[in-house]
Amino acid sequence: MHRFIARQPILDRYERVYGYELLSRPGEEAFWPPMNGDGAGENASFGTTAFEGIEEITDGARAFIKCSREVLIGGRAAELPRDRVVLEMPSSAEPDEEVVAVCRKLKDAGFLIALESFQGAQQEPLADVANIIKLDVTALTDRAQWLLIRKYRPKGAMFVADRVDKRAQFQAAVQQGFSYFQGQFFCRPQPCSTSDVSPAKLAYLLVLRAVSRPEIDVQEIADTIKHDLALSYRLLRFLNSARFAFHSQIKSIRHALLLLGQNEIRKWIGLISVAALGEGAPPILVTMVLIRAAFCESLAPLVGAPRRQSDYFFLGLLSSIDVLMGRPMRVLLAELPMAPDVAAALVGEPNPLRDVLQAVISYEQGNWAEFSQLAKKLALKEEKLGELYMQALRWSRELTKEDKDEPAEALHP
Repeated sequence: MHRFIARQPILDRYERVYGYELLSRPGEEAFWPPMNGDGAGENASFGTTAFEGIEEITDGARAFIKCSREVLIGGRAAELPRDRVVLEMPSSAEPDEEVVAVCRKLKDAGFLIALESFQGAQQEPLADVANIIKLDVTALTDRAQWLLIRKYRPKGAMFVADRVDKRAQFQAAVQQGFSYFQGQFFCRPQPCSTSDVSPAKLAYLLVLRAVSRPEIDVQEIADTIKHDLALSYRLLRFLNSARFAFHSQIKSIRHALLLLGQNEIRKWIGLISVAALGEGAPPILVTMVLIRAAFCESLAPLVGAPRRQSDYFFLGLLSSIDVLMGRPMRVLLAELPMAPDVAAALVGEPNPLRDVLQAVISYEQGNWAEFSQLAKKLALKEEKLGELYMQALRWSRELTKEDKDEPAEALHP
């Protein structure tokens, strides 16, 4: 059976990835039955067959997976790689004596146990066992959160603030004493004045503008790049890497541009520029943008636009440029001569490209109902899209593996 797995990052207070919650489409994996037994619910549980490529999915970070009672009692959870997973008890889990005993045994064996959306009362027996307790910040008052942290942190529990979708919520959760954070807060634009944008970022924006035109002027791009030593160095280092395997070393920007051709110039210079604009932002944000770019590009032939793969690549690549630059999307697009339908899609206007971008974002977030609806609208064969997402993920990892930040702080059982 073909698998659909998305991932949602869980960040530390420095906005580095600690782990990913893996999201599986309901009813797709029969190996682990869903909690309610009928395949309903947003994310079904899944088993060891899903972990054959765990390194690909999580890039070495912890994988948070929801475990049903059947999985726990049947011993399947114990088959998972203990140094790669966090076993998450759903909020609907009944903390009967058998479940609590198995969780304690798994914890003693070196597994990390997490408790989803804990609010107290009947889940207390599991909270006493859990290494990690998730609190839904939208469902609890600040005082209720503080009281739970005060009660369980002395027992060794670490806390994840869940559904943190605003920067202010993240900042408040840090102050409350949470260690980890899950939600879309790092994807939200934080407006700043033009004077707050560094000259280096404005220079990369100029390069993006040069490669966004329908017809690229190679000499103009060469002149723009050669005045920026950092960009020149990055581009030449990139093109001389094993990814391209040119027969001779590329020594000049003009030589590189002539070798690449217009579509590849647009793609790779756009890629390097957006990665540079992401300096200072959470690394996961740039990674997500790269995945979106590759995923959107791969969908272009499937929606009848094989000659527009470059436009679809830029659609994904620029989907969070407002977050990276701290400026409104409409203001930025006024400076970038994008194709009109690409620009319209980026500001949220309905058109086929917007549907493609929204389908990609829905997959990314594990919003399977919306994803299926958009796939049907775009006449996409869903069975092909899981592998395309994995290809995009592999591609982004290959691009960024040389520049990885230090790993996030570790959580020890």
